[in-house]
Amino acid sequence: MRQFRVLVNGNEYKVAIEELQETSASAPAITAPPEQAKPPAPKPIPQSKSTAASNPKPDANDEASGIITAAMPGTILEVKAAEGDTVVRGEALLILEAMKMENEIMAPCDGVISEIHVAVGASVNSGDLLIVIS
Repeated sequence: MRQFRVLVNGNEYKVAIEELQETSASAPAITAPPEQAKPPAPKPIPQSKSTAASNPKPDANDEASGIITAAMPGTILEVKAAEGDTVVRGEALLILEAMKMENEIMAPCDGVISEIHVAVGASVNSGDLLIVIS
């Protein structure tokens, strides 16, 4: 009997295979189910405190910040506001097409648009900065 380690869909199995010398039509031997080996534990990725503190990611759900980020990847179909415009909470600022659906991006707070970081036709990824309201 020869033993092999087989990887199937990320799961590791130990199997034993018997090499037969005969070419007769004998019935195959039925053996116990294969043992499932434990996958190795993922190694944690260390993150230095200075990197995490010096590179904070803007929070799209923080209404007080006025920073609007993309919640999902997509394409900008329309920019409904311009820099310097005064906006009120709930006003539509952009239309973002994602997964074949048009999503209106609303102002999270009242204020003046100080920066627009996207244009019509731009592709954005989740977390990309779109607009800053001050």
